[in-house]
This record gives sequence, C-alpha cells and structure tokens, in this order.
Amino acid sequence: MIRFETIRDRVRTYQPDADFDLLRAAYVVAAQAHQGQVRRSGEPYLSHPLEVAGILADLRLDIVSVACGLLHDVVEDTHVTSEDLERRFGRDVSRVIDGLTKLSRVEFSSAEANQAENVRKMIIAMTDDTRVILIKLADRLHNMRTLDFLREEKRQRIATETLDVYAPIAGRLGIGRIEAELQDLALRHLEPQTYRVLEARVKAKKRWAEDFIRDLSRTLKRELHAETIPGELSGRTKSIYSIHRKMHRQQIELDQMYDFIALRLVTDTVPHCYTALGVIHNVWTPIPGRIKDFIAMPRANGYQSLHTSLVTDSGTHFEVQIRTTDMHRVAEEGIAAHWSYKSSGSYGEQDIKRFAWLRQVLEWQKEIKDPHEFLSSLKIDLYPDEVHCFTPRGEVKTLPRGATPIDFAYAVHTEVGHSCIGARVNGAMAPLRSQLRNGDICEILTRKNHLPSEDWLKIARTNRAKSKIRARLNAEAKRESIEIGRKLLEKEARAHGLSLRRVRSAPGLADALRRHGAANLDDFFAAIGYGKVSAARALADSVPAEQLKHTAEKAPPSETGFVGAVRRIIGRDPGQILVSGQNDILVHRARCCSPLPGEAIAGYITKGKGVAVHAAKCRQLADLVRDPERQVSVSWKSVTGARYDAGFVVRVENRKGMLADITKIIAEADTDIRAFEGTADDAERGAIYVTVAVQNAKEVGTISRLLQTVPGVIEVQRGSPVSS
Repeated sequence: MIRFETIRDRVRTYQPDADFDLLRAAYVVAAQAHQGQVRRSGEPYLSHPLEVAGILADLRLDIVSVACGLLHDVVEDTHVTSEDLERRFGRDVSRVIDGLTKLSRVEFSSAEANQAENVRKMIIAMTDDTRVILIKLADRLHNMRTLDFLREEKRQRIATETLDVYAPIAGRLGIGRIEAELQDLALRHLEPQTYRVLEARVKAKKRWAEDFIRDLSRTLKRELHAETIPGELSGRTKSIYSIHRKMHRQQIELDQMYDFIALRLVTDTVPHCYTALGVIHNVWTPIPGRIKDFIAMPRANGYQSLHTSLVTDSGTHFEVQIRTTDMHRVAEEGIAAHWSYKSSGSYGEQDIKRFAWLRQVLEWQKEIKDPHEFLSSLKIDLYPDEVHCFTPRGEVKTLPRGATPIDFAYAVHTEVGHSCIGARVNGAMAPLRSQLRNGDICEILTRKNHLPSEDWLKIARTNRAKSKIRARLNAEAKRESIEIGRKLLEKEARAHGLSLRRVRSAPGLADALRRHGAANLDDFFAAIGYGKVSAARALADSVPAEQLKHTAEKAPPSETGFVGAVRRIIGRDPGQILVSGQNDILVHRARCCSPLPGEAIAGYITKGKGVAVHAAKCRQLADLVRDPERQVSVSWKSVTGARYDAGFVVRVENRKGMLADITKIIAEADTDIRAFEGTADDAERGAIYVTVAVQNAKEVGTISRLLQTVPGVIEVQRGSPVSS
C-alpha cells in the first residue's frame, strides 16, 4: 500500500507551493471515515483512496484533485456528508466529490438505467469541472487492478463497462497510458484465454524487439546528429488489447502489423519534426499511404504527432512517431497536460477550445432519455475513427469515420442541417447517405422551410446530428398532434352540445390535465392527438356529467369518429393487451413482428393510430422510439382461447410436392392456415409465406420445429403475416 508521505513528495516535485495542510486534512478525514472497512482483497479500505491519490499525483494534478482522490468514497460509503466536506474543505472540494458520488439512493428501472444515469451525471459534472472525470478514471484504474477478488459475474460487468465507457473517455481526454492499461485489464477479464495467448506471444518477441529498437535508435541518432536535430529516442511494443483489436478487425497475424514496434522521437520544434521525417525516409523505405500528419490536423483529443510506417532492408516493418516535447506530454497525459486551474477552480480558454467535445456531449445527452440509446450513442461518440472534411471556404470539420453529408451539414450549423436538400462532394452531386472521406470538400445545398426526414436518423452517424433531427421531428410531430387533438376534442364536445371554449373554461379541466400528466392544454391536446387519451375520456374528465348533452343517435364513444375509423382501417384487436391499466385506448399489434402471448412486448404511441404493440426485440421498434414520452407499459391479459395470426417465411428447395408437405405438417399441428403464398427464387430454391392461427409463442416454436422436419426445408423464420 502506498504511503501518504510518498504521495505528498510526488506532489511537491511539481507543485512545491501547494496547500499540503489541505492534503493532510483530507488524509485524516479519509482514514477516520474508512476505519474498520476492509476491501475484498483483505486490505484496509484506506489502501484504495491512497492508490487513487497516487495515480492522480502521477498525472501531476493540482492539490485539490489529489485531496479529492483521498476523499472520493467518503460520502458514498461512510457517515460523512457533502455538507461536512463543504464545511471542512470548502465548495470546490464538495462539488467535485458530489460529481463523483453514485446515485445509490435512487431507484432505477434496470441496471442499464442505473449505469446510464451514473454516466450522465458524471458527464454533466465533468463539463462543469473536468477534475471529476480524471479522479473517476484513477478510481476505475485501481479497481481494475484489483478486480481478481470479485465474483465472476461482477468482474465481467465492470470489465465490460470499463471497455465500453471509461477507456474510451480516457482516450478522448488524450490520456493514452490510462486508456491502454484499462483496455488490457478489461481484456484480461473478458477474454482470459485470448489475453494469455497474446501475452505469451508478445513476451516471446520481447528480447528480439528490444534488440531491434536498440539498433534502430543507434542508426537514427547518428543520422539526426549529422543534421544537428536534437531529440530523445525511445521505443515501445503495441499493447495487448490494441494487438487483439487490430488482428480481429483487419484479419491479420501479429507478424503482419506495421506498428507492432514503434520508435518515438521527441524533439524541440515543429520544423525539426518535419526535417526529421525527411531524414528517416532517407534511411528506411516508407510504406505508401502510411504517413499521417497529426501535427497539421490534430486528433479531436488534442493529440499531435507525425506517424510514418517503414520497412528495413531485411523486410521488417516498424513505425516512427515524431513530436515536440509539449506534444509528447499531451500524448501521455492528455487534458492533465493542459492543467491551468486557478484559485477560483476555473480552467483556461485554451482547454475549453481543445476539449469542446465535452460540451457537445452535454448538449445531446440532455435530449436522450432512453438508457440503452444513451449508452450506445455515448460509445459511438467517445471512440471515433476520424475524417477531416472541408467547407468550400476551407474550414475544417472533424467527423467520425462513416459520417455522411447530413452529419457535415449539422456540424456547420443546426439550421443548415434542417434545411439540407442535397450535397456536392468535391464538386459533384453526392447522395446524402454517401460516406465522406479524408480531405473531401463538402458543399451543402439548402432550401428554406425544409424539414429533416425520419430516414435521416438511419443515415446520420454523429450524435449531434441525430439529437438535432430528433428534436425537430418531435417538435413537428407534437405540433401536428396538438392540432389533431384539438379538432378531435372539439368534435367530441360538439356531439355533446358544447363548444371548445366551454371545455377550455370547464372547472374540471385543471384536474383532468393533472390526471393525464399534461403540464398545459397543448400537452393535453397532444395526448389526444397521439391516441394516448381518447377524446371521449378527455371530455368526460373535464366537464361534469350533468353538463353533457346525450343524443340517442350517438354511438358508444369508443366506436365513433376518429377511433372507429382507425379500427376499420387497422382491424379490431381481440382485447388481450392491457395498456398501463387502461381500457379505452386503441391498441393494435404491429405487423412487422406480430407479437404473441408469452413474448416480451413494448408499446409505442403512434401518430393517430393509438398504441402499436411490438415484440421487445423488434428491430423496427428501436428505430421508431425517438421520444420516451411515447413509450407506454403494455402487458398480456390472461385470456384463454384467443387466437392470433403468426407468419412464417420458409426457405425451401424447389421440388415437386413441397407445398403439399408444408400444408400437411401444419394440419397435423392442429392449427388453421389463414393465408398461403409460394414463390420460386430460381430453378433450385423457393420461399413459402404462410400465416397460421396460434394461441401463444410456444405454439409458434412447435410449428417452426415441425416445419424444419420437412425434407428440403432450408430455413424457417418468423415473418409478417400474409394478407388473406
């Protein structure tokens, strides 16, 4: 266990005038608060905050950060409160600790929701004070180093979260050494056999690699000295996780990697970097297409360096990285290298510009309420392979690899994105779904009052573009739903002898708004327009019964007007699905997946068609659900005897008698065929589309297994029911 005095001495080497009384006080509070607590390893719990503080001192962070490393668990795990910390250490310390404290006292619907909310809070806190995430990374790093003492299930969960969220955050902050160690530790627990094999292979090449790096360094030093270029040389082999990822992504072997061995030159000036590149290319043969200039075009996390891949006369490949001293510190320490905290706790303008992506993350995360979507989007945004594209005026826009002109348009300006109708890439018209490449010049064509398309959500790559598209689509959908709901309520009111003005002034309207969760009248109209509340129910809840005029010719509310029309269009549901405990909401099973009793289901309020019920695993549901407010809880009622249409797609050999065999096997399953179609793909293959009546998902599984026993059946899949 690291000692407090060791941490103090490390801080003194780079911040000799620091407030060491603050550091000592933080140590005393942590020691007293954690007294008697023991880690799973058997060590005193205090060893953990000490190790975290040591990692922060290695990053050369300010005294407040190191003190917070000592205190980071006291609010969550001991009797100490945020108020206690503020009284003892001031607002600066308590604010950082609050950003680190998990939401352990709040109940969430799932473990994924819990994780999403913790990460969301951390992002909000780190945009306010970047020290929060640096301390969190140090905390996660030490926990990963001691992960062996936890049970298997928890190790897997923590390692996955580390690889998906925390290692990419370290990468985006430019802290390469923490990113690499987190990745290696995560791989060791997630794929132990893979890790052991790669570790053994790297160790077997270690002696050869050291000798090879020594020979390269000796040669390069001589050449640089002749050109009077100062610099320090060092070498490294690629990390185990990086090797694993590259082997898997490019389907290559270890010996085929150009950058398994890298030589690093740290010199004094940018001109010397470029001069050194020319010297290196005179000594060894450069590999075409493998020269990268991250000095002229830095990565999003601020990383700058020249990279070139080379080959020796003997055919051995290696990489050389060339950078200045300042660039090297950024590459190793990332945002910590730009630390410019003042007594006020603010950080410099240069840091704000360099890490503006934190603010962008904060912007789009506010608009994403679904935990699964939030975490998936975060992973995309944290770990992009970048392309650099230009506006016609030469302004550079950095986008993730795979980005499209739509992403580019929203990177220029939100209104440019909304009004985009086309794009010219390098002077030629290009589809909006085309992928941009490094160096492309992109010109966005716009038209006033144009609206984004829902299909753009499938094309856009960046979270900025997706969040802006969702916001505009949701705003437009709500506007339309408000208008539909207003007209439906007005029509319902007229049927009872009332005007909409009378309904607006009804004494029960305020209670009706609260009952249906509407903040104002527009929200109430929108709920009616979406189909979340029927117009009849809205009127009955707003106006006293004695004021409603009943007419003999009026049909039951649920079957008239809009609802009745929709029922005639989409068909009558047998009433086996319960929507949030309500009975008067229009419900239908989505044809894309046709869910059956026994399957997990999810409800989505469609525009004007009530609640569409999808199978929880339906792919289309993930595309549809943009607005969490339109998701509703649905469940199957316990009703016997009801039958549902279930569709199958049967891929078969195109042989004589196949249709007869299929119909015979279904008849033996004691079920009815509702619809049947057959097509021949070619002379040898065909497809049969059949819809049968079943009671639940279990019967579907039985029929699927029976169909697979028919000679010549290649594959059986669930599909949309065939129209009869």
